[in-house]
Amino acid sequence: MKGDSSNLPRYGRQVAFAALGREGQRRLTAGSALIVGVGGLGSWVAELLARAGVGFLRLVDDDKVDLTNIHRQAMYDESDAAAGQFKAEAAAGHIRRLNAAAAVEAVIERLDAANIARLAEGAGVIIDGTDNFATRFIINDYSVKTRVPWIFAGVVGAEAQTMTVVPGRTACLRCVFDSPPPPCVDPSCRSEGVLGPAVAAIASIQAAEAMKILSGRLGDVSTCLLKVDLWRNTIQRITAAEARAACPCCGKRRFDFLEG
Repeated sequence: MKGDSSNLPRYGRQVAFAALGREGQRRLTAGSALIVGVGGLGSWVAELLARAGVGFLRLVDDDKVDLTNIHRQAMYDESDAAAGQFKAEAAAGHIRRLNAAAAVEAVIERLDAANIARLAEGAGVIIDGTDNFATRFIINDYSVKTRVPWIFAGVVGAEAQTMTVVPGRTACLRCVFDSPPPPCVDPSCRSEGVLGPAVAAIASIQAAEAMKILSGRLGDVSTCLLKVDLWRNTIQRITAAEARAACPCCGKRRFDFLEG
């Protein structure tokens, strides 16, 4: 049950990590996260947060499990693909089996400007498990407008990137990317391929950032755009610590994508 701290002994090894501690774990147990997309990124993040003891997870996805998903998406197996299970429902069932104390809600919808306020209600953090920039810019607008933190991530091939947005403390996505790339130049897993370990690696960073936010450790949140390439073994940290005054979203308070 959300907010129930009676299970703290279960997380003993995690509580022993001083930067989190007992109080941080209690906050995780009382915390809520919205995960938008439960594919490659979202499935890994959902499982990690459920195992970490986050009290409530809302999983939003309108797609079904396919055999081609399994090499890079956590929790799903061949039986889910054969049954044509919706990802949100399959993931929710898996989470209930691995942590009965976690509350989880499966929502079979595609997030858009019209429903984001309803889907994000009560969330302490929003996690990007999507595969397109159009949805990410809607999330970014909502985050800045409502001051709910969110964690962007994307993976193509063996290259992955992530950035945490804490309104009022960090840059937002539009400080870094002025606008979504046109679909014809936006690389995707379908056209460029994707390496499973790259998805799992960047999703792990997303999950850690979400744990920092939900446990109240905002001072430990990353303030850069992090890029990793698991094939070339490279890591880049691109400074994005401060919001740009000229940013249409967090600087000028225009929410073009949220308002359609």
